[in-house]
Amino acid sequence: MDRPYDIVLFGAGGFTGALTAAYLARAAGPGTRWALAGRDRAKLERLGLDVPILLADATDAASLAALAGRTRVLATTVGPYVRYGEPLVAACADAGTHYLDLTGEQEFVDRTYTRYHDRAARSGAKLVHACGFDSIPYDLGVLYTVGLLPEGVPLKVSGFLRTSLRPSGGTLDTMLSVLGRAKETVAAGTQRRSAEPRPKGRKVSSLPGGLRYVGGWALPMPSLDSKIVGYSARLLDRYGPDFTYRQHYAVRTLPAALATVAGAGTFAALAQLPPVRDWLRSRLRPGDGPSPERRARSWFKVTFLGEGGGERVVTEVSGGDPGYDETAKMLAESALCLAFDDVPDRAGQLTTASAMGQPLIDRLHAAGITFTTRAA
Repeated sequence: MDRPYDIVLFGAGGFTGALTAAYLARAAGPGTRWALAGRDRAKLERLGLDVPILLADATDAASLAALAGRTRVLATTVGPYVRYGEPLVAACADAGTHYLDLTGEQEFVDRTYTRYHDRAARSGAKLVHACGFDSIPYDLGVLYTVGLLPEGVPLKVSGFLRTSLRPSGGTLDTMLSVLGRAKETVAAGTQRRSAEPRPKGRKVSSLPGGLRYVGGWALPMPSLDSKIVGYSARLLDRYGPDFTYRQHYAVRTLPAALATVAGAGTFAALAQLPPVRDWLRSRLRPGDGPSPERRARSWFKVTFLGEGGGERVVTEVSGGDPGYDETAKMLAESALCLAFDDVPDRAGQLTTASAMGQPLIDRLHAAGITFTTRAA
């Protein structure tokens, strides 16, 4: 509490950062000490918010160290994180400052675990990645579902996403960066598996699901989300002695399923070619994003089927525009939760479920992201 700020938002000059800043301006209580940070004062001033502005550059480690030392919680929207994120993680781990981001990059998450988990655990910092649509609906949705199932028995949970959204330039840039770094991602994962201890006497399996028909077509969904859920399960004994999670993308018809698979495969294949990646980046630049009207028409719903101990539950997590409006809400509420709520007493690289859990579910539900239980 001796630091001048409770929360600092780094990168508010970008598309998602500006939405997060606007949300914080509405949601932060009058006693919240918060500030904006970035390298371009003029761009931050154009947001028109009556809060302090701090200058720092993602490539200047000294400025990031000074920034981390001035706040209790530091949330960043500056990506791709594999390119720009590591110095800020290091600064927070050293300063004992809680860190939040919006990454969907598996390589970055694995790399920072190997390099900074132990350092953060010693300083008391919570390093929490993926605090937006990647990966809060899945991570907290599974936690919510597990809490409705019996304790001490094997549990199985499957997640099914349906959504409508349009990417921003920053999201596209991140996707292209991930697809162009397959070898680096594999190497970072191998290093993490050798460093991370396995849960004693417990089993955890968390993977993209297989092709299924459940009233509609469920496709495998390879993403960071299932990895985050698996890490939460390894950290939390409540997930039982043998936990399995499978994640899917749901579409209604077979033609839609075939089109989705073909489109995703073509995009991934073309993104392996540097000239194609450069051309795709030029079509939608960082800072560009969907209009308020387009975002108002966007939505998401994740349905979870949970089974264990002879019981079965069906839950849903749903909300509005997932990529931007709700992502800004998730990041801002995560920052407020870490700053002010009674959260679990653990440190190091964590997940939203293990770092905040039910207090964050309560915050998000009150803010309009619903967690509900349906008849099984």
